[in-house]
Amino acid sequence: MLNVIVNRKARRAGKLVEKTEERLKAAGVQYRIFYTDKPGAAIKYAHSLSEAGGTEFLVIGGDGTVNEVLSGLVDPAACTLAIIPAGTGNDFAVAAGIPKGIKALDLYLNGAARPVDYMECGTRRSMNIAGTGIDVEILRRCRRMKHGTNKGKYFRALVACLFRYRGTKLRVTVNGETREYTALIAAVCNGTQLGGGIPLCPPAVIDDGQLELIIVDCPPPRTLVPELVRLMRGKLLTRPITHHIPCNGAVIEGEGNIFVQYDGEICEEGALNARVVSGALKLYRG
Repeated sequence: MLNVIVNRKARRAGKLVEKTEERLKAAGVQYRIFYTDKPGAAIKYAHSLSEAGGTEFLVIGGDGTVNEVLSGLVDPAACTLAIIPAGTGNDFAVAAGIPKGIKALDLYLNGAARPVDYMECGTRRSMNIAGTGIDVEILRRCRRMKHGTNKGKYFRALVACLFRYRGTKLRVTVNGETREYTALIAAVCNGTQLGGGIPLCPPAVIDDGQLELIIVDCPPPRTLVPELVRLMRGKLLTRPITHHIPCNGAVIEGEGNIFVQYDGEICEEGALNARVVSGALKLYRG
């Protein structure tokens, strides 16, 4: 039985569900559909369904919905996952070679699920990128805004952060060493990009059994904009302010609680403690 979990608020969710049902019926696939309508709903569905023995899951939604389903699975190693990208960013789908729209269903109907890595992060999991810094502050500001389009909110939040952000003091432990940074961004990467296409870590590979730690020192205010432009162009890894450390896991701590994003989902945490789980989940991917 295929368990289809749909973010009701996703773009074109209705049409995608309609086309998905048509193709699943034509292929003789037994399925059932569950709609999410609030944060955390996909976690509850994935947990209860996998606890009851469900092993096949299809997500129609974006990175946040995929993250919730992954975080809810009782035992990801016992499950297979297919994704029809329908979010605003779909960053993990890019790293996994999953096409947009209904074409993604071909991977499930005509292909085989292959191993993929993910991160265990305490009570949460992450498929793509987990981290903290200016990107999280921008997202937090966006979500506090009540008016405007998503792009308009993001631009206004970005401008506000450019004038006010002075870095986050962090203590990072990786590969047995602990160092302190005043960071613009600190992230543990399994995937290559975040924020709807920002290439934070192009060298990351989703099935190589390791993670990539990226720490960017907060530059002086006068050079912040040029460095962010380099980030948008995927050039930040070559800069002296960037520390790129391959690892199996990392711990990122602040002076108190910090706000952490797990594939775009924001939580307040005492620390980000991420470790790779190599090849345990089977994913229908390119």
